[in-house]
Amino acid sequence: MKKSKALLYLFIFIFTLSLCAYTSFIGFGNTQSGSIYGIKLGLDLAGGVSITYQVVGDETPSSEDMADTIYKMQKRIENYSNEAIVYKEGSDRINIEIPGVSDANAILEELGKPGSLVFLNHNFEEVLRGTDVIHAVATYQPDHMGNNEAVVALTMSPLGAAKFAEATRIAAPTREVIYIVYDDEIVSFPAVQSEITSGEAVISGNFSFEEAEKLASTIRIGGLKLELEELRSNVVGAQLGEEAITSSLKAAAIGLAIMIAFMIAVYFLPGFAAGLALLLYTTLIIVLLEAFDITLTLPGIAGIILSIGMAIDANIIVFARIREEIAAGKTISSSIKSGYKKALSAIVDVNITTLIAAAVLYMLGTGPIRGFAATLALGIILSMFTALFVTKWLMNILYTLGFQSVKFYGTAKERKTINFVAKKAIFFVASSILIIVGFVFMYLNQSNIGAPFNLSLEYLGGTSTKVVFNEDFSLSEIDNNVVPLIEDITGDANVQTQKVAGTNDVIFKTRSLDNYEREAFNQSMTEHFAADPELITAETISSTISNEMQRDAILAVLFASLGITLYIWLRFKDIRFGASVTFALIHDVLVVLAFYAVSKVSVGSTFIACMLTIVGYSINASIVIFDRVRENMAEMKRKDSLDEIMNKSITQTLSRSVFTSLTTFVMVAVLYFLGVSSIKEFALPLMVGIICGTYSSICVAGAFWVILRKKFALKTDN
Repeated sequence: MKKSKALLYLFIFIFTLSLCAYTSFIGFGNTQSGSIYGIKLGLDLAGGVSITYQVVGDETPSSEDMADTIYKMQKRIENYSNEAIVYKEGSDRINIEIPGVSDANAILEELGKPGSLVFLNHNFEEVLRGTDVIHAVATYQPDHMGNNEAVVALTMSPLGAAKFAEATRIAAPTREVIYIVYDDEIVSFPAVQSEITSGEAVISGNFSFEEAEKLASTIRIGGLKLELEELRSNVVGAQLGEEAITSSLKAAAIGLAIMIAFMIAVYFLPGFAAGLALLLYTTLIIVLLEAFDITLTLPGIAGIILSIGMAIDANIIVFARIREEIAAGKTISSSIKSGYKKALSAIVDVNITTLIAAAVLYMLGTGPIRGFAATLALGIILSMFTALFVTKWLMNILYTLGFQSVKFYGTAKERKTINFVAKKAIFFVASSILIIVGFVFMYLNQSNIGAPFNLSLEYLGGTSTKVVFNEDFSLSEIDNNVVPLIEDITGDANVQTQKVAGTNDVIFKTRSLDNYEREAFNQSMTEHFAADPELITAETISSTISNEMQRDAILAVLFASLGITLYIWLRFKDIRFGASVTFALIHDVLVVLAFYAVSKVSVGSTFIACMLTIVGYSINASIVIFDRVRENMAEMKRKDSLDEIMNKSITQTLSRSVFTSLTTFVMVAVLYFLGVSSIKEFALPLMVGIICGTYSSICVAGAFWVILRKKFALKTDN
């Protein structure tokens, strides 16, 4: 590369970075298109529409019918946002909250009256109710020409199948239509082609797939067991308050600055190039979040933090390799090429395993879990691009412009191999003690508070209290002046705040309050803010994380772990590597669970995101170590023992393991020190998980692999 071309490329990069920065922080046009201001925020960060439905009828619905209705409503409103939530209020009301929406009437008009679907014959006599349909889904099937057409597939209950068989037997000879009526409006009128006795039917009609999806969704919500009618609707503010957003942005900026300074201080010129690439990454992630219409929540922020850590990780792996090549006597230019070549396999393995986890979480997860998975996947793909291409491109530019001395790059120092494997008994005993202590505290917590952890209202439900203040408090005033008083009464930092737009009404969601605490709550609002006690109303609310959502989250983690194990098995051609990575992953999860049990940090909606972050992050160092083990086994002599190979591999990658964890830890630590209480409860366990992941990779995973290799020897080992 000529200097003139290098200068041109440098100008192109600076222009691109400036354009991305302008786009992400200012945007274009009156709508500030492409900027951070256009990113959709979840209920926890920005608020949205809250709608309360009342069950129609005088009888109190059963808990089973309410749970079934809530689950199906959750699936229905996910068409609006993956972050939407549904929960029970009182005994016969259902609340839905949809982020990023400011027009409650439009949502109500589209939803109609849930549970009011019927199937009518040509005489408009009722032949089937919506509850007789147990499943409706949009799909494709071949038409008479062999082309795929969009249809709606229905599955009836046994009773519904019998009713439908009779109705279609009568209608089939003259091909009469069956009207599908939702909320007193005909939404479809398919003609009956033949008698249907199987309980499965297909509605066709030159649909686009989007039209078929809408009809299927309408049938699902219209077929709810309970009929619902609107009780009230409001536009509500963020659950975490605006201070949570401000503190998160400050933490991200400060953490980013610290990481760039660290990279330059440790890795010199390559660190400077990585810092520039990281700035480009940051601006691009903002632009792409807005472009892909991804809803950003607190778990999503966790995904971005994790992907930033992995972007640094890839650079550190490469820079360590470059220094090793320089120490071996190669030129700077060839060291850069060789460093990237040798680091590629480890970087690819680390990122693909995390992408596997993100893909499984997105497919099986619900709500915030899917948002976490989406931001994590986007961040990982972008981080690989910036680390493998942008940083390398910048280093070649700077090299061409004259930065060719070894002093700009550094050289690897020969380190004495540390005998980690010999201390495996100490490490295993220490880990076992931590995990056992965790189980002991889980048992004690179960006896004392009725649950192994300090579960928040997202899991247990709680109390929703609406206070009508005499003045219009801002969110920051509520966060700073009102919430601390409530936390003193409840003894719990997990207080969710929602401000009703256009009013002085504020809704506070807390753990369940007894009569004494409700009285103390009312008295505090009256004494400090002169609120009218007659206008303070409290309702019992159910958990927002249903049993089905918990089940889906557990399945997602299990399948993600299985997928990672299978990938490592295939990639390393040895299941013992995959088993060791999984062992370390389970170790990290159990240790963090022990921390939750001992510290009694509130387990809320961010708990799942925290655990998923640990699952996605903790195995990275293990994979890098095992990649070096594979390389060393091919290069070292056969007489070298497994202990020697593992110890050398861990020592060679030790700086990478420590530095990567340190930079990610700093990002989360800044978030902890600057964040509001709810942010702290998310960041603290994450910090523990980062430390634990580093420890398990260095001290546990490798030793476990050595044990497996010795105990379960294969013919291919020789």
